[in-house]
Order: sequence, then C-alpha cells, then structure tokens
Amino acid sequence: MTTNKDAFREYLSLEKKYSPHTVNAYLNDVLFFESYNKECFEQENIDQVHYPQIRNWIVSLIDDGLSNVSVNRKIASLKAYFKFLLKIQQITSNPLLQHRALKTPKKIQIPFSEKELEAVLAQFQDPKGFEEVRDKLIIDLFYTTGIRRSELINLQNHNINLANATIKVLGKRNKERIIPIVPVLAAQIFSYRKEKETLTEIIDSDYFFLTKKGLKLNDSFVYRLINSYFSGVSEKVKKSPHIIRHSFATHLLNNGADLNSVKELLGHSSLASTQIYTHNSLSELKKVFNESHPRGSK
Repeated sequence: MTTNKDAFREYLSLEKKYSPHTVNAYLNDVLFFESYNKECFEQENIDQVHYPQIRNWIVSLIDDGLSNVSVNRKIASLKAYFKFLLKIQQITSNPLLQHRALKTPKKIQIPFSEKELEAVLAQFQDPKGFEEVRDKLIIDLFYTTGIRRSELINLQNHNINLANATIKVLGKRNKERIIPIVPVLAAQIFSYRKEKETLTEIIDSDYFFLTKKGLKLNDSFVYRLINSYFSGVSEKVKKSPHIIRHSFATHLLNNGADLNSVKELLGHSSLASTQIYTHNSLSELKKVFNESHPRGSK
C-alpha cells in the first residue's frame, strides 16, 4: 500500500524533478518531525498536526543548537509536504501557510578578481598531457560560460557543437539552455578531445569530462581541483566552482552586460536570482565614480 510519504517521494522525483539527494533531504526532514511529534504529542499521523506543534518543534531545534538556516530548510521541507497533501486533497489547509522564515544573515560571496582568474590560467602557459589540458579547460569553461558544477559534470559529448560554437547544458529541474563559447575555448575543447583519445584505460563513456581512468567526474573531485589551483593565487576563504560562476556574472555586469542576458546565460528562472550578483557591480560603479568624478573624493 502506497503511503503519503511514498507518494511524496514520487512527486518530488518525477514531477518536481528534484535530484535524489534533495528528495532524501526533504523526506528525512519530514520523518524527523514525525518522530518528534510522536514522542512529544503521541500523535502517529502528522497529516493532522497544527501550527503550535510545529512551533514547539522549531523551538526545540533552536535549543539543540541548529542555525536559523538549518531550521528554515527543515521547515521548507515540511511546508512542501503539506502543500503536496493539499494537492492530493489529503488535508484542507496547510498549517505552515502563515509561517515566516527565521531571519538569517545575508552571505556576501566575494568573487575572484579578473587578476586572480588570469593568474590561475597563467599556470597553464603550455599545458601538456591529458590532466593539464582537462584542468585548464574545466576552469576556463566555468569562467567563460558560468555553468554550474553539476552541469559541467553531466556534460555529454553530444552537448558540444563546435560548428555552432555552443554547448547545451541541462540545468535545474531538467531545464535545457544553449550557451555560446568563445573561440579560445573551442580550441581547448579540440585539444582535450585529442588528449582523451590517448587514454589507455578509456571506456566508452558519453560524458565529456573524465578522470585519467576514464571515469565520470564527481562533485568532490571538481571542488578539490578548483580549490587546489586557486589556493596559490587567492586568499579568499571560499574557493569553489560556484565562486567562479559568481565571478563570471559579476565581471559581465561590471563590463556593461545586460542583466537579462546574464540571467539567460546563468539559467535563472527570474531576475531576482540574478540580481544578487549586482552587489559587486554596484561596488565597481562606486569605485569608478569616486576615482573619476570631480566631487567623488570629497
């Protein structure tokens, strides 16, 4: 017999198209609350809970030392579950409908400067061998296209069209988008393909980026790669693929790119997501104003 939580899992996976990791996170949060509710209120079925019970759970989470960010994530999972129950008409009202998320400090992600990117790429003056050619291409692809780490890892051979100078990526919720590539990147792609043919342990893989053993890359591999190369040129605390994506957007905006165009390149569904990158562009504008305007330094 299919339970509501089984149906919720299928809904998240098939209809919402969330990743297995995200689906498990949502379900674990729901089960966590179910366990709390059973222990504290002796109520087996959380489909009939009321907001005061959830509020007690929130207080207990904070007392246990969870951050507001973590609490908000758990409540978001629970809220999604109740919205699903409404959708399938298992409940008549969402107990979290009027809930307001806990306040969290805004994280300002500092992008790499153009000089830092140039310094990293300067490490590959004349890349030799499969791994050096691949690593340079990965860094350049992040910086010249702004793709996400997951998009890069799942990039397949047929997604790259050198004739049209474009790549096709599969973004969040299986949303496809086409991104143009610059000539220097097209040349690097050609070189990488040649190097890949020399691998002795190559397997028949559809994935474009591989390890030297012919295996698909994973999240931690790509994170370590970026962190390793940038640690030598940057003192920023966070050195990750997402910071390069952040740098891509910020540098485009700093150099006059239209916000809507940057939105399309990043694969954002709304301008609100893209506008977080304008913070650094505004800083750049202030700097230019202060240095150039007669009254800027007064």
